[in-house]
Amino acid sequence: MIRLLIADDHTILREGLKRILDGVEDIQVVAEAVDGHDTLNKVRSEKFDLLLLDLSMPGRSGVDLIHQIRSEFPKLPILILTMHEEEQYAVRAIRAGANGYLTKESAGTQLVTALRKVASGRPYISMEVAEQLAMSAMPSSTQVSHSHLSDREFEVFCHLAKGKTITEIGELLHLSVKTVSTHKTRIMQKMDWHSISDLVQYAMAHQFL
Repeated sequence: MIRLLIADDHTILREGLKRILDGVEDIQVVAEAVDGHDTLNKVRSEKFDLLLLDLSMPGRSGVDLIHQIRSEFPKLPILILTMHEEEQYAVRAIRAGANGYLTKESAGTQLVTALRKVASGRPYISMEVAEQLAMSAMPSSTQVSHSHLSDREFEVFCHLAKGKTITEIGELLHLSVKTVSTHKTRIMQKMDWHSISDLVQYAMAHQFL
């Protein structure tokens, strides 16, 4: 029996996932978490065979949360369930320690298969993500790429590209305005951008918008 913890801040989605798993004899939803801190508390207080984790939740979330869980519970398999379809999000999640990556759009048809595969110790990723992981392992070219950004810088970059202000980004990521400003400066320097317009054009060209 696979003892599953579902971590997602949307009640409707959690209920939908439980309906998909209702009647699946070898998977049991034994707990739910609504944000990053709740997830950590649940994982620390109870034993699970698998964590189904949303990549974007209030509080501590995303790659940072994966790193934390992996450092404390290295043997707990983690399957990411997210609305982000871009392979770059998946690559960063896998690098941080996630064992699989599934988009919410695909959950209806692939969830049970993905859960069983990750629980058995095997990875669950798409061909596109596997290709991105292989490419990232190759010697880097001299061309400037968003792969050179740190995980936090990449998060800030994505929010900036979507038109979020520094204050809004700080609230979303629970960072100070000064810290977000520092990340923004480093992003612009690393990517050799001179304006937000350059940033937005790059985001559009790489289908982040």
